[in-house]
Amino acid sequence: MTRRRSVQLALMLAPAVALIGLLFLYPLFGILKLSLFNPAFTLESFDKLRSSPVAALVMQRTFLLALTVAVLCFVLGYPIAYFLATMRPRWRAFFLYLILLPFWISVLIRTYTWMVLLGREGLVNGALHGLGITDGPVQMLFTGFAVHLAMVQILMPIMILTCFAAMVEIDPQLVKAARTLGASPWKAFATVFFPMSLGGAAAGAIICFILGLGFYVTPALLGGRRNIMLANLIDFEVHQTLNWSFASVLALVLLAATLVLLGLFRLVAPERRLHG
Repeated sequence: MTRRRSVQLALMLAPAVALIGLLFLYPLFGILKLSLFNPAFTLESFDKLRSSPVAALVMQRTFLLALTVAVLCFVLGYPIAYFLATMRPRWRAFFLYLILLPFWISVLIRTYTWMVLLGREGLVNGALHGLGITDGPVQMLFTGFAVHLAMVQILMPIMILTCFAAMVEIDPQLVKAARTLGASPWKAFATVFFPMSLGGAAAGAIICFILGLGFYVTPALLGGRRNIMLANLIDFEVHQTLNWSFASVLALVLLAATLVLLGLFRLVAPERRLHG
C-alpha cells in the first residue's frame, strides 16, 4: 500500500513538476548559459557588473525603492487590514470587494491613470492651483515620488489581504482576556494582537519587496530616465546594446536577491509563526 501510494503521488505531481521544469528551470538554464558563455566560457559580464557604476547605482536605487515601498505598504495597509478584521462580517465583504477591484484593472492602465492625474495639466495640479496652494504646475511626473505613489497603490492590496488573512485567524477572546486582566486597549493590542499578526504582516512585506524588485512598466512610464530600475536596465541591455550576456547577469542578481530574501525570511519567521 505504501508503494502504491507513493506511485500515485508521483503521478499526481508529475504534471506540476514538468510544468515547473519547462517554464522555470529550462529558461533559468538558458540565462546561466548566456551569462557564462559568449560564445566561449567567460566571466566578462560578471566583471562588468562589479566595475560598472551605472549598474551599482541602478541596483542601489532598485533595492532602496522596493524597501521603501514595502515599508509604506505595511504602514498604510496594516491599519486597513485591522479595520477589516474587526468590523462586522456583513460590511467586511463589501470593503474586501473594493480592495480586490484594482486587480481587475491592468497595471498598465493604472499607471497611465497616474500619468493623467500627476501631469502638468492633470487633476492634481489643477486642484492645487485652484486652491491657491501653488502658483503654477508642479513637476510630479518623471520623479521618484510618482514611482513610489503608483507602486504603493498597486502593491498595497496584497499587503492588506495578507495581513487580513492572518488577523481573522486570531481568537478575539484572547484580546478580551487581556482587557479583563487589566490591560488597556493599546496594551492589549501591542502585547497580544500585534505579535500574533506579525507573521502575516512580515509575509506581506516580503512579497511586496520581492514584487517591487521586478517592477518595469511603472518606473518606465512614471520615473523617466533618471529613475530606471533593474528591470528597465535589463530591457535596455537586451534591446539597445544587444548585450544579452550582461542582461542575463542582471537577471541572475534579481533571482539571487529573491532567493536570499526568502531564505532569510524562513530563518527569521519559521512557518509556525506565519499563521499567528
